[in-house]
Amino acid sequence: MPDLLIELFSEEIPARMQARAREDLRKLVTDGLVEAGLTYASAGAFSTPRRLVLSVEGLTSESRPVREERKGPSTSAPAQAVEGFLRSTGLTLDRLERRADKKGETFYAVVEKPGRQAAEIVAEVLEAVIRNFPWPKSMRWGNGTLRWVRPLQSILSLLSDETGAHVVPLTVDGIVAGNTTEGHRFMGNGRFVVTGFDDYVVKLKRAKVVLDTAEREAAIWQGAQNLAFASGMEVVADPGLLSEVAGLVEWPVPLMGRIGEAFLGLPPEVLQTSMKEHQKFFSVRNPKTGRIEGFVTVANIEAADGGEVILKGNQKVLAARLSDAKFFWENDLRVAKTGMGEWVEGLKSVTFQAKLGSQADRIERIAALAREIAPLVGADPADAERAARLAKLDLRSAMVGEFPELQGVMGRYYALEAGEKPAVADAARDHWRPKGESDSVPSEPVSVAVALADKIDTLTGFWAIDEKPTGSKDPFALRRAALGVVRLVLGTDAEIKLLDMFSAQLGRADSSVNETLKALKLEAAKKFQEQTSGGTSFMTAVATVTREVDGRTVDARSPDLLSFFHDRLKVYLKDQGIRHDIIDACLAMPGNDDLTLLVKRAEALAAVMKTEDGANLIQGYKRAANILAQAEAKDGVEYSFGADIKFAETDEERALFAALDKTEAGITPAMAAEDFPKAMAAMAGLRAPIDAFFTAVQVNSDNQIVRRNRLNLLHRIRAICSGVADLGRIEG
Repeated sequence: MPDLLIELFSEEIPARMQARAREDLRKLVTDGLVEAGLTYASAGAFSTPRRLVLSVEGLTSESRPVREERKGPSTSAPAQAVEGFLRSTGLTLDRLERRADKKGETFYAVVEKPGRQAAEIVAEVLEAVIRNFPWPKSMRWGNGTLRWVRPLQSILSLLSDETGAHVVPLTVDGIVAGNTTEGHRFMGNGRFVVTGFDDYVVKLKRAKVVLDTAEREAAIWQGAQNLAFASGMEVVADPGLLSEVAGLVEWPVPLMGRIGEAFLGLPPEVLQTSMKEHQKFFSVRNPKTGRIEGFVTVANIEAADGGEVILKGNQKVLAARLSDAKFFWENDLRVAKTGMGEWVEGLKSVTFQAKLGSQADRIERIAALAREIAPLVGADPADAERAARLAKLDLRSAMVGEFPELQGVMGRYYALEAGEKPAVADAARDHWRPKGESDSVPSEPVSVAVALADKIDTLTGFWAIDEKPTGSKDPFALRRAALGVVRLVLGTDAEIKLLDMFSAQLGRADSSVNETLKALKLEAAKKFQEQTSGGTSFMTAVATVTREVDGRTVDARSPDLLSFFHDRLKVYLKDQGIRHDIIDACLAMPGNDDLTLLVKRAEALAAVMKTEDGANLIQGYKRAANILAQAEAKDGVEYSFGADIKFAETDEERALFAALDKTEAGITPAMAAEDFPKAMAAMAGLRAPIDAFFTAVQVNSDNQIVRRNRLNLLHRIRAICSGVADLGRIEG
């Protein structure tokens, strides 16, 4: 069975595209081969800045013959139908078979396709892949029609077996496939012939090319660590940068340099960000001082002078970049020392959203909400409000203007420079978190209060102007904001009534919208007055509509927003191993806007459902609920007037009365104390008496008094259990 080697050699492929391109090449080629009738044992894809490579082992030498039968029209069908069938099969009438069936005689086409050689199939598949490769961006060059990420220079396509290596005949846009490639752009020694994948890898390495990306990453990281260790320093880990740099070099040569003394006073985050974004340098930290004092750059060549000239050039460019950063830093510090009033004024002219006003308007809303949230998370209200007013001021700083990814980080430095409390300054850095699923949530109370206020304001603001996510579209990242609120609330164990928060903030958002409308309308009226002899006011204000939920008056839009949160919570809890039906059973209960209590209820119910008593209780509960529902529908009455033990006729019936009394006495105080595990355990204790009751007792007795009493008893089962969770939503 032959092995296949493919190399597509081009000018430099952007590092960010290489991983996806490797996977696309592997999938497209192997899928095409399998679809054409070939099988294979394994396949691996590789990349360097100048090549995409695919190695397929154990490929079958030819596809199997195929015999296909297709049923056609009746032999008595119109001529047009028969001709259409002939065209679709490529056969003539004399090659069709006539077969009798229940409805008469029918034409059948028998098409036999012989097996095809692997080389023929590979050439066909590879050409289609090259011509239709899904690059995010591609280009044409010269006079050809082929599109590739960068000009494609050569194609290597080999089938190797026991008889030797054979070139797969293929020509794409004038590029003829062959059995040669070339190594490093500067250290290679011209083109060379290869006979298979193993030979290819060995000869590439001799030509100063490391094919495997993982091997290049390991060489870069090990080399960088060795250089830093030799100087008593340590490299700051950055997996993303490591992956990117490995996609920039074919023969990695780490070199270490020092940062100029003039720049060592810059915050470490500034040094790291500037070097990473502009130079692709790894930061090197002095463990004794905690400062970033050096860098590691990765050259793509072994220089005769050991990289001295390369380092000198890099340090010159780095000095220019860091000079800019130092200027930004010093200018921003000047503003911070004066109280950051300049930035406060600046945010008034920065639009957050056309209908929701400026960033300054938004900060006012966040500050008001942060003050309300503060006591619920153990924060000082004054500190939370102050932190909210300062948290976004660094958006007007020169440093964040240059490096947006430093927003919050720089805000903390500037707040400390302005003399603010550490907790207030920390909130400027931490209120953005969590930024994604892998990001941690803040734990300090002031930071939590501002983070919650920030995210809730974002959600209520866009709900107020009806800019909700639709389908897969979420341009304002509202799903991420909602999940952030869920994680913040659960992470701090805070008991927050979200409906009340939503209502308050929706009202503030409406005020912002009205102020914006007023400004727009007055401006329009002014223009109208200038153009005519008179003016008029035609502003239409937003009015708030309320509704009753669980005995509370809330903004009518709040329940819809809460439902959006519940969807995010379901995803979060499913990842924690809690079944969807258990979540639904708890969501159906009153007070489901308190996420902390909701999750505690769900966790307790999930734990009970894993026990034998809990699982079997569901069957008894559903049986009681079904019998009761059928009787109420038939009789047209509700059986909820209280069962009386004096009408009980059996020991099992009396035992159930006693069990319900005991359970109710246990559940009521447990629920009042929000001790859900205790309440669930008490409920699970009903399993045995309910089972015994249904085994020994016929509910629909001929004696109507006894029947009504037993139906009222079933109502007690339903009422007691439903006070804990809606067990009717539990599956099974």
